Amino acid sequence: MSYNLLILGASYGSLLSTKLLMAGHNVSLVCLPEEAELINKEGTVVRITRRGETQPEEIYSKDLSGKLSAVTPDQVDPKEFDLVGLAMQEPQFRAPPVWELLRRVATADKPCLSIMNMPPLAYLRRLTAIDESTIRDCYTEPRVWDDFDPGTVTLCSPDPQAFRPPDEALNLLQVGLPTNFKAARFANSKHNEILDCLERDIMAARYEGKEIPVKLRAFDSLFVPMAKWSMLLTGNYRAITANGPRSINEAVHHDLKQSKEIYQWVDCLVQKLGADTSDQVPFEKYATAAKQLIKPSSAARAVFAGLPYIERVDKLVQKIGQSCGMSSSVVDENIKIVDAHLARNREN
Repeated sequence: MSYNLLILGASYGSLLSTKLLMAGHNVSLVCLPEEAELINKEGTVVRITRRGETQPEEIYSKDLSGKLSAVTPDQVDPKEFDLVGLAMQEPQFRAPPVWELLRRVATADKPCLSIMNMPPLAYLRRLTAIDESTIRDCYTEPRVWDDFDPGTVTLCSPDPQAFRPPDEALNLLQVGLPTNFKAARFANSKHNEILDCLERDIMAARYEGKEIPVKLRAFDSLFVPMAKWSMLLTGNYRAITANGPRSINEAVHHDLKQSKEIYQWVDCLVQKLGADTSDQVPFEKYATAAKQLIKPSSAARAVFAGLPYIERVDKLVQKIGQSCGMSSSVVDENIKIVDAHLARNREN
């Protein structure tokens, strides 16, 4: 059976869409008008290196069995889709056209799979250990999520690292670290039937007879996607320094002892919320993977490009920690650095 999927965000979202198209499903990407025009004309391109290979290959959406289209937010009727993917940066969701689309998605009661670093506020309502009132100000616009039934929203750990090369076309995405998307299951069994089908179909899909990295994996635990929090606070946000950006590799390996302390502090916090150690990724495995991340994080690039707002998973984790009686001076100090940069960006 082929599903029709809507993905909000044509940059990072094109990685998931490519895997879905390979599996024979149909995808509509929600994006800006100039992106939509290019994608509808030429399709998308994902540049990825298979395991054991040294050179990347390019996967063109037009060569895949599923059908791809690109639309602007005002052109979407959510009732036409079986599942919605959320792949924009959190601050982008407050833009009026996108916010209005989210309202229509919530009204249509469609299952939403987030591959954002910042978990949708509606997803965190599924966790009884988190007091929503203490974290709403971590979101650029928390009211965006007020219309959603929490049971229809789930979170997928966006472990694959990918970026748009600045000197290439808007429809090309380069994958730097081809790991898996790890999703928590929905509260609704019918929604989970869709998720489980997508997992199986992506696992079985081949491109020109070859297996392509990046799978979708579904888990019963709500805490599996939160394994990414330790990685974000250890690497991604520490790529933002007082003096400029640095690679995630450098952020992690410049002071490996301190990195491990931050990583384990976040792990302990998530365990306090209810996670099992089996839900998490060992620090050593992450530190090894981080050696491949030789560019600054998307958060660092955004800060030093002058953006006034970015996703603040660092502040979210800090606030949740405070509510649990836990704090980290290193995390607090790095948050001050990020806050200062963003304050200057908003003044300019």
